[in-house]
Amino acid sequence: MSLQAAWSYPTATRFGAGRIKELSAVCGAHGVRHPLIVTDPGLAGHEMIAAALNDLEEAGLSPALFSAIQGNPVGANVEAGLAAYRAGRHDGVVAFGGGSALDAGKAIAFMSGQTRPLWDFEDREDWWTRADASGIAPVIAVPTTAGTGSEMGRAAVITDERDHTKKIIFHPKMLPVEVICDPQLTCALPANITAATGMDALSHSLEAYSSRIWHPMSQGIALEAMRLVHRWLPEAVKDGENVAARARMMAASSMGAVAFQKGLGAMHAMSHPCSSLCGTHHGLTNAVVMPYVLLHNRRAIAYKIDALARYLDLPRQDFAGFLDWVVELRQKIGIPATLAEIGVTSDLIPRLAAMALEDPSNGGNPVEMDQGAYETLFQKAIDGDLS
Repeated sequence: MSLQAAWSYPTATRFGAGRIKELSAVCGAHGVRHPLIVTDPGLAGHEMIAAALNDLEEAGLSPALFSAIQGNPVGANVEAGLAAYRAGRHDGVVAFGGGSALDAGKAIAFMSGQTRPLWDFEDREDWWTRADASGIAPVIAVPTTAGTGSEMGRAAVITDERDHTKKIIFHPKMLPVEVICDPQLTCALPANITAATGMDALSHSLEAYSSRIWHPMSQGIALEAMRLVHRWLPEAVKDGENVAARARMMAASSMGAVAFQKGLGAMHAMSHPCSSLCGTHHGLTNAVVMPYVLLHNRRAIAYKIDALARYLDLPRQDFAGFLDWVVELRQKIGIPATLAEIGVTSDLIPRLAAMALEDPSNGGNPVEMDQGAYETLFQKAIDGDLS
């Protein structure tokens, strides 16, 4: 079975091993002659970035590199990237890396032709209409992890340093004009990052599938993405050079991001403030809180999870069987069981709960949440209470 493909939903995508070699052609197709490659500091010195820069230069393009972004990008990172973009007179962005690099790259390209501050475009009401659409530079996305699916999204998650909250900056034209999904680029990921990002992909599809918002197309995409995670995430963690497993997980990641147009829920609403206040890895935090949120939402989603368990052909094909699989998968791939193990402490619970309640993801949760419900959930996730 060939794992080479060309997709156009939701944007043009070149999928397959080795397709990073087509980066210069993709830039040329979109009129990008002076691309700013936006990546993270850990990847900036990697040979894949050096090879991409070399290939672009050999094609007669004039690329530059920007990597001054952190794991959960903040507004100052976007401002620094914007200064580099304008100083270099760039005409497009190649967002190259994991979710942080992709989000930062999309935000830089979005802001390149705006005159208002970044936070004026937060995803509220119709704030996106404030933007000058003609001033949004094209983005070419090259994901190097299989988790966030940011390459398929029309938004960027950026932390506002003023109140330490993650905010969603949205505009339809933030969607990358083209994506290169090359699973070989993910082979360099260590097992623990493969596990955390893979669980992030699962959380996207699981929360979209469970959301009370009606969107049957996303529902079907979420279901198949979870089948891919069920079959291939353990393989990708066990053998990082298994390109077949890496390809399926990269597809599942992109699919999860398409699916969560339907909405997310309490997993993400809890994860975002943990990342903002405690610096936890986003995908890892989603993985830790997953079973606690599932149990909390059980009364509203049991019938959906029963169907999911049957689709995955689990030994026990009901809610309890699916919950058992999630817990066993976490143990198998090295995910901690509690928030306490990743540095989240009980004294933060009131603040975390308040931030979760205000998080945009909260609105998609299948069970109505309040401050007390989030406080209980955070305490259970810290203590490891799966009762």
